[in-house]
Amino acid sequence: MTDAHLDPTRKHDYVFLIDVKDGNPNGDPDAGGMPRTDPITGQGLVTDVALKRKIRNTVTLVHQGRPGFEMYVEQGVALNPQIQRAYVEGGAKEGETATAQEWMIRNFWDVRLFGAVMSVGDQKKHAGRARGPMQLTFSRSIDPITPLEAGITRVAPNKPEDLAKGKVTEMGNKHYVPYGLYRGHGFYSGALGAKAGITPEDLASYWQALTMMFDHDRASSRGEMAIRGLYVFSHDDAYGRAPAHKLFDLIRIKPLGHSEARSWDDYADRVTMDEDNVPAGVTLARLID
Repeated sequence: MTDAHLDPTRKHDYVFLIDVKDGNPNGDPDAGGMPRTDPITGQGLVTDVALKRKIRNTVTLVHQGRPGFEMYVEQGVALNPQIQRAYVEGGAKEGETATAQEWMIRNFWDVRLFGAVMSVGDQKKHAGRARGPMQLTFSRSIDPITPLEAGITRVAPNKPEDLAKGKVTEMGNKHYVPYGLYRGHGFYSGALGAKAGITPEDLASYWQALTMMFDHDRASSRGEMAIRGLYVFSHDDAYGRAPAHKLFDLIRIKPLGHSEARSWDDYADRVTMDEDNVPAGVTLARLID
């Protein structure tokens, strides 16, 4: 019997908790790479795009070369040639947008899960727009964060002429957050999943990627990042037995009210779940707790 959270015919709503210690979880290029923050509340933000990149990278790492697990959005790969593959490799003819889209969905894991706009490039040979059943939100820190900046030096100058002039170091900086616990939400539509042909293996690979994405995406700029909680509400049908926001309200993290947290231990006993009020027809799976 398939576990409820692996059943692609059901609706799933989920909460995830991620934290960062002495790192920059998601720099803002419009602010010189500083950690993203809400200017009103001071809470930290991590975009859905940043998390999807890590999920894609992890799925690619785990399923290297497997048919159906390629990525449409891939670093260093242009999108238009990816679409044209549906006509070269997939057998679609000019004007057969639906056939091309079916091939893209079948071949590319991220198109299947997240959807994609594929109506760019050659307007006689494109793949339209596919709606993805899996979506997730920005992650927002429970409390305000304290963005800091550290000056750093490098002992190797960029230019030989600088070295000849006696310059022995290059100056730089590094943005970081001493600590932050972030909460995000996600949604999976069983109805859209059926149209996309989502399989239990597709869902299993998604949950696996969420649980291990930081372990295989280390960088000095990101410090120590980890997923601290992953809680999946699975409905017993494709459309849902309760609104997602009411399910999310059952999982609470009591804020500290300040930005002095420095580790997960500051929050570990402040996470509570009201399992007694999970609605009929909904099950809760704690994939990370």
